[in-house]
Amino acid sequence: MGEVLSQSEIDNLLQALSTGELDVEVMKEDNERQVKNYDFKRPAKFSKDHLRTLEIIFEHYGRLLSTNLPVYLRKNVQVTVASSETVTFSEFTNALSNPVILGIINFMPLSGNIIIELASNLGFAMLDRMLGGAGNPLEKNRDFSEIELSILDRIMITCMQLLREPWKNVVDLNPYMERIETNPQFAQVIAPNDMIAIVTLGVKIGDVEGFMNVCLPYFTLESIMDKLNTKFWFSTMKKNSDVNYEGFLETMIRKVDVPVKAVLGKSAISVLDFVNLQVGDIIRLDSKVDSELDVYVGNIKKFTALPGSSKDLYGVRVTSVIREEE
Repeated sequence: MGEVLSQSEIDNLLQALSTGELDVEVMKEDNERQVKNYDFKRPAKFSKDHLRTLEIIFEHYGRLLSTNLPVYLRKNVQVTVASSETVTFSEFTNALSNPVILGIINFMPLSGNIIIELASNLGFAMLDRMLGGAGNPLEKNRDFSEIELSILDRIMITCMQLLREPWKNVVDLNPYMERIETNPQFAQVIAPNDMIAIVTLGVKIGDVEGFMNVCLPYFTLESIMDKLNTKFWFSTMKKNSDVNYEGFLETMIRKVDVPVKAVLGKSAISVLDFVNLQVGDIIRLDSKVDSELDVYVGNIKKFTALPGSSKDLYGVRVTSVIREEE
């Protein structure tokens, strides 16, 4: 329903038309609906909302990579989402170099595959690091050997397994690595004219920078496209936030084993006396028999106690609790 004008606004509008300040023809042109060209060879199957949701998913994925890859590489790894776009599969494959690292992943339970492309300079840097080097890429690219492909396969499987958690709000994934390809011609998993979404991740391993591209065909994501919108995503996050994590964390913490030790006393002796210690020798401590002992939880003094015995075991009886403010 259009906005209702007041009488004074109507009078001002009529006066502007009569004086020539407003042109009726210009107003008609402004109200005409703009027509956009539509390319049927490149149908817009991914909306901006879909791409934004994919960026949110892979921002989470990037944080997981930044946390888990340093365990294998023993080097700082930074991963950020650089961009997301939709192209045809032929455009994606034509832009690939040779050799290239392509992980063909079966996206179970969804039908079809996705592809993770890792820049070759990042691959050689990872290989150099895992084989004891400083993590430097090659000055000139070459084909990967069988041993290098075996190591890369382990790295790509690790990257694949980290996909489960970011996608759990949309679908419970059970992906598995079908194969690793280094030649783009052998990675034709869908028709060349099919549309795909590409999420580009910027990866920095030490001083080496490169890109990791994740190719997501529309055919694979078609059954969950309704869930790839920010409204569904945030509603799911809000629903999950209602879970009482405080009680869950308290229960888990109560099961953690912590070391507890009671210190009878301390003493300082020379190295010569220590070397000459024999069975039956007595070491004088700085505490008396009837004085309270310090009880440590980890490395923190938490209790005081008196020594004693319980059946055939030695023990202590807690006499006071040391608070943090004390």
